[in-house]
Amino acid sequence: MSLLAAFAAHAADAPQFDAKRLSNDVKVLASDEFEGRGPNTAGETKTVNYIIEQFKAAGLQPGGDLVKGQRAWTQDVPLGRFEIKGPVKLTLNDGKTTQELKQGDDLAVRAAMNGSKLVDFKNAPLVFVGYGVTAPERKWDDFKGQDLKGKLAVVLINDPDFETGSGDFGGKAMTYYGRWTYKYEEMARRGALGTIIVHETAPASYGWNTVKNSNTNVMYDIVRKKPSEAHAPMESWIQRDLAADLFKRAGLDFEALKKQAQTREFKPVTLKGITLSANYVVDAQVITSKNVVARLAGKTAPNETVIYSGHWDHLGVGLPDAKGDKIYNGAVDNATGIAALLELARAYGKAPAPARSVVFLAVTAEEKGLLGSEYYASNPVYPLATTVGVINMDALSPDGVTKNFSISGNAKLDLLDQLTAKAKQWNMAYSPDPKPEAGHFFRSDHFPFAKKGVPAISFESGDELVQGGLAAGQKIKDDYVVKNYHQPSDEWSASWTFAGMSHDLGLLYALGRDLADSKQWPNWAKDAEFRATRDASAAQRK
Repeated sequence: MSLLAAFAAHAADAPQFDAKRLSNDVKVLASDEFEGRGPNTAGETKTVNYIIEQFKAAGLQPGGDLVKGQRAWTQDVPLGRFEIKGPVKLTLNDGKTTQELKQGDDLAVRAAMNGSKLVDFKNAPLVFVGYGVTAPERKWDDFKGQDLKGKLAVVLINDPDFETGSGDFGGKAMTYYGRWTYKYEEMARRGALGTIIVHETAPASYGWNTVKNSNTNVMYDIVRKKPSEAHAPMESWIQRDLAADLFKRAGLDFEALKKQAQTREFKPVTLKGITLSANYVVDAQVITSKNVVARLAGKTAPNETVIYSGHWDHLGVGLPDAKGDKIYNGAVDNATGIAALLELARAYGKAPAPARSVVFLAVTAEEKGLLGSEYYASNPVYPLATTVGVINMDALSPDGVTKNFSISGNAKLDLLDQLTAKAKQWNMAYSPDPKPEAGHFFRSDHFPFAKKGVPAISFESGDELVQGGLAAGQKIKDDYVVKNYHQPSDEWSASWTFAGMSHDLGLLYALGRDLADSKQWPNWAKDAEFRATRDASAAQRK
């Protein structure tokens, strides 16, 4: 058979992915009726039921928890649920005047997740701790023995290298030390009364609206034995200009201190005379959310598993926008990923069974800190040692076909090499994450799997449109981040063609199918930080 004939045969065999079906799934999941798909709401029940219906119709089997010897369609995910009840009273004192700060406008204060039912403190001092990093392997310590007990730690977002682009933290690319989750964890470890992260749009990679909307609604966390070890009583963000003003009132220069914080010599600085008082009530309870798990059993190696994943949740109902809209529909983020998961399930359901099993995993509470995937990775239904790889889909583009694709972050692993090689058949090239400083690698559901050593990537739609080029593609992406990301305006649009998604799904199907039909075990690159964890379970993959 000639090469051309082989390609033609391959094209004939390849499943077709339906743009209309993709559009319809997004339209349903992102409708007001689904109330923004918040965990533990009527919106969750509707969402989970819809996904199960589609998996059933695709001919897949339930792949979740074992209940009386039978697999269920779901995996129970117990979560702590935390909500501020009533007003958030925040009073700033600079020694001369007192000033009431406004929740959502001046500070974005999260509901306490340390078990407190009431956060109530008076005149707590503020200490600037630079980037708040303890990195012994980089000989870096921002704290220099500073005791944070009873104090509020004011901390910068991202890494010390972000502004200069070079240094001990890999230049522009964000390390985990730059991520807000790390900052909160580190201050809690040090016994701080609270953390106040200074918001700046460039190093955060999103505007204040995103911060406000993501932090002032209901919070969730995995159920922890000792929650106070992971969370200080107060966790918050502050507007950059207000922070700079506080520094000025304390006789300090914010920009000059930020420059100092980019060096090893930095020492914590107390904002003299500045204190904050806070009072707010927190409702804390444990709820059970659901991951949805569908499975296609492999013919010859059913105990080896390829996973496709995406998160079904969004922000639910929150603060109203300028138009009074309170429903955060989450069309692009991430009804698109779930629509893709369902289309892939339909394709696999029609095709002959592969050698290895394929699991379709729709996870909960990604928006609350990757909690559904974190729970699965810590309580896997199918062993991680014999999980071949994870292909995650998050916030795919509903627009036209592109000449390229990317992944979240700049990871080095065989899975990416295979995807890049295969993409040539789809006339697509790999473009490294254009904004590694945004820390996307730590912001999608592949990350909890990566931490456990499983080769995992999160596919990102390209930005160089076949019709319109890079300028048009980049404009669409930038507009989305500014105008719609984590805002009620992330709604389905009749103008979306879904041509790019239906095209790219052919590539993602082919990659997963190759993995499911092969005996190969892709790994991380030799110098990747997850390689040693994966290698530790090598004996189970003989």
